[in-house]
This record gives sequence, C-alpha cells and structure tokens, in this order.
Amino acid sequence: MSRFLFTSESVSEGHPDKVSDQISDAILDEFLKQDPNSRVACETFVTTGLVVVGGEITSTANVDVQSLVRKVVKQIGYTKAEYMFEADSCGVLSALHAQSPDINRGVDRKEEIADPFDRIGAGDQGIMFGFACNETPELMPAAIQYAHKLVKMLADIRKECKEMTYLRPDSKSQVTLEYVDGKIARVDTALISTQHDPEPAGVSEADWQKKIAEDVINKVMKVVIPAEYIDEKTKFIVNPTGRFEIGGPHGDTGLTGRKIIVDTYGGAAPHGGGAFSGKDPSKVDRSAAYAARYIAKNVVAAGLADRCTIQVSYAIGIARPVSIFVDTHGTAANGLQDSEIQEKVEKVFDLRPAALMKNFGLNKPEGWCFQDTAAYGHFGRDIFPWEKLDKVEELKSAFK
Repeated sequence: MSRFLFTSESVSEGHPDKVSDQISDAILDEFLKQDPNSRVACETFVTTGLVVVGGEITSTANVDVQSLVRKVVKQIGYTKAEYMFEADSCGVLSALHAQSPDINRGVDRKEEIADPFDRIGAGDQGIMFGFACNETPELMPAAIQYAHKLVKMLADIRKECKEMTYLRPDSKSQVTLEYVDGKIARVDTALISTQHDPEPAGVSEADWQKKIAEDVINKVMKVVIPAEYIDEKTKFIVNPTGRFEIGGPHGDTGLTGRKIIVDTYGGAAPHGGGAFSGKDPSKVDRSAAYAARYIAKNVVAAGLADRCTIQVSYAIGIARPVSIFVDTHGTAANGLQDSEIQEKVEKVFDLRPAALMKNFGLNKPEGWCFQDTAAYGHFGRDIFPWEKLDKVEELKSAFK
C-alpha cells in the first residue's frame, strides 16, 4: 500500500497579488473592448495607498486607467480607510507605453500570407503546460479545487454582508489530501487565514479568535470539503498566528503574475514559468496554456487516460508550435501509447495563436472577461471557453 500527502494553496481576490492581477486584466478587457486587435502587456504593483500600472500597449483604444483601477479596487472590497488601501483615496500612477516594434513585426505580420491563421506569430518563445485528471467533476486536481472554493466562499459571505460581517478582503487557503494507492482517501489538513476586524469592545482576543475559527470551520470548511473526506483526524486550522487584521496591499506589496501555481494546478502539474494576467491573447504564455488545458481535459473526458499532461512550445514570431508533448502518466486506456495520442492531438487541435483567438473568442470575450480569470484559478470553471468538451467525440472517433 502506497500512501502520501499532497497540498495546494489558493488566495482570495483581496490578496495583494490578486488585486494586481485583476487590475491588469481589467485594463486588458477595456483595451480589447474598444479595439479587439490591441496588443497589451500590463503589469501592476500595489502597496499602501498606491497603485502603479506599467507595460507596453499597441492600440487605438483610449482607456481611463485611473477610473478603471478605482472601480476594480472597489469591486474587490477595499472601501474603508482603516484598510490603508482604499478605492477612492489611493494614488494611481500609469506608466504605459508603446510596444517594441521588434516584437510586433513578428506578431502582426504585414507581408501577404495565404493562410490567415499564419499571419499572427507567437508573441514570445516559451513552454506552456496543460493538465487534467479525473479526481473531480471539473477534471481538475482536487486539492486546488477545494482551496479555490474555500476562499471563494469566504469572499461571497463577506460581500453578502449577512453573516461573518467582520471579514476583510484578504485571505489564503491550503488543503492537504492523503492519497492511498493513488486515490484520495481523506483530507488531512484544511487551513484558512482570513483578514478580519479587531475584536469588539468587551470581547477578549482569545474569544474573538475562537468565534472566527468556529465560523470559518462550520460555515466554510465543512461546507466546501466533501463529508466523506473528513474524519476524526482531519485538522482544521484558522488564523494560525492568532490575529490577521493588517492585510491586503498595506500588509504586503502585490505584483501581477506572482501566483502562477495558484492560477494553474496547485503544483499537481509542471508550469512553464509564464504568468497570464495583463497579457493579450497573442501572448502564448496565456493562450497556449489555455489550449493545453483544453487538450488535456478533452483527452481525459474522452476516456483516453485518467491523467494527462500536455506541453507545447513556441518560437517568437512563428505561428505553429515548435513541439507538442503528451504524457498520460501510465494511465492511457486500452494499451494506447502516448505517441499515438500525440499524433491524433496534432491533427485535431490547431494551436496557432490566431486559431486559438478564434476558437476561444479571446479577442472578443462573450459571457466572460479576462478579469474573471484573475482570481480563483484560470481553469476548472465552465464559464471559460477552454473548458468546453467539444472535441471528445472527435477524439473517440479518431481511436474508434
């Protein structure tokens, strides 16, 4: 019998790095709304009372960055002066400038090319990974899914203002699963650190922390985590330092792209190193990572494997991938070889950036926006087009 523990973490929309991601993606959304051909690489830095936005833009759009930043900060919930970072009073500095023409010449080609999907080259070189497994209905690793749902439920409760009214925007979660013979046996540890108001007058710090812990365990943890994975040995940990009043950008600076493992698979799969938020879809760091997830999810949903990792690589200015790699971790069905699956994948899926933009509607999102991706994970939510399973039957047919 083999036994091991595996842990993933998530952070809420109020975490300073996620504040930065959401601002960068909101700016991207507005540029694409006005000009679908915008080229955007937007980075955000947040700290006490200050937001700094920088990066490279090529677009005909005219975006009011300051108003947009304040709108996002308000949506997240930083609306009180005591947070030391507040939507209406924080400083906003913009240092956006034009994209390098050396990069743009390979991305938006001016010469005549017969196939329109070959006219847009990859925005950079790099490697991207996608992953899927059958641990959850979303075909995502269970630990990261539960971790996301914990902080998402905390945020929903906070915004409803009906209970746990002491909650503040910043929070983190962590879930440790115990596996036996490769299958989830139980939740070993569930951890939440949540920012909160000071204890009310007349209430001791110990009693206040006890109330917060009981609320979080009973109203969040035991609601999100399936009961069959909880036993008498499961450990529930809330605010292990005993106090979490100072948080958000006042407690820590935030930067776009600093939560790449939270954004993807919680460490259950490799990562190519490229961040997502603030990048337009010509940047394959983003669009190809979405495509790799799309492929992996359809492979697993088609019953070709229980687990699937996809790697793709690109060269700047070249439309077609340099390489495609498939690894089913020894779980391929009916004696299939990974090389066979890879051969079919290359025929079924078009991984050129222009094809990805069209297939997923990345230049003109409908029913979703890039800001939606910037908290609680880029994968595992059906609102995103790269989560669709429209290639399952084609893959099944390919293998008869």
